[in-house]
Amino acid sequence: MAPIRFAELTTLQAEALLDGSRTPVLLLAVAAVEPHGPHAPLATDNLIAAGICERAARALVHDPEVHALMLEPIPYGVTRYAAAFRGTVGVGPETLRALVLDVIRSLLADGFLRVVIVNHHFEPEHVQALRDVQAALRAEGALVALLDLTRRRQAERLTAEFRSGSCHAGRYETSLILAQAPELVDAGLMRALPALEVPMASEIASGHCDFLAMGMRDAYCGAPAQATPEEGAATFETLAQMVVELARELALERAPG
Repeated sequence: MAPIRFAELTTLQAEALLDGSRTPVLLLAVAAVEPHGPHAPLATDNLIAAGICERAARALVHDPEVHALMLEPIPYGVTRYAAAFRGTVGVGPETLRALVLDVIRSLLADGFLRVVIVNHHFEPEHVQALRDVQAALRAEGALVALLDLTRRRQAERLTAEFRSGSCHAGRYETSLILAQAPELVDAGLMRALPALEVPMASEIASGHCDFLAMGMRDAYCGAPAQATPEEGAATFETLAQMVVELARELALERAPG
């Protein structure tokens, strides 16, 4: 099977990418470590972001134009909303912005000119930091795309729970983890959790900046008991297709210079 992880290449293989007939596009997963209810792992966002990259890279293995490879993920993001819960690990938006900028600029200097940032953590400051990264790199002439699921045109392709905004560790995310790493879900607890409607966008607009203030006493909202691996697999297919589309768009763009 063709390799899909950039870091598993040798330096000679990495060099050969730049001389090949297909355009290299690198996929950078960015997410966070924070509580996802009493039933799902702290790494939920990271598992999902990496799962999207893996599926997108595999979907492009035989593409005649695009050679997609996964970069090592950036696992830590801005996690202030979950700070009251044990297991939250976070960095500030300035740190995240600087880290992602440095990583991508390093790749650009090495000749890898096309990067898709694949984000699956939706805290507003986290998302804004990644938007800032994309804008800064685009202003420098870099070919960088961002999977931004908070944009309406992307969100409309996802599940009803995701579109509702009441989806932190609910049916949407738990289904994805059941499809990616089911052994990490406490199925007994998951099935016992009552549905909890928390319109997070409205809560944030009202000035509530932490899960407790939003009424998420168990660090979840939505309906995790309704999650299924089948829904997760279907959602992964949609998410991976979004990344495939971004990668193909980047491959068609003219490189700077």
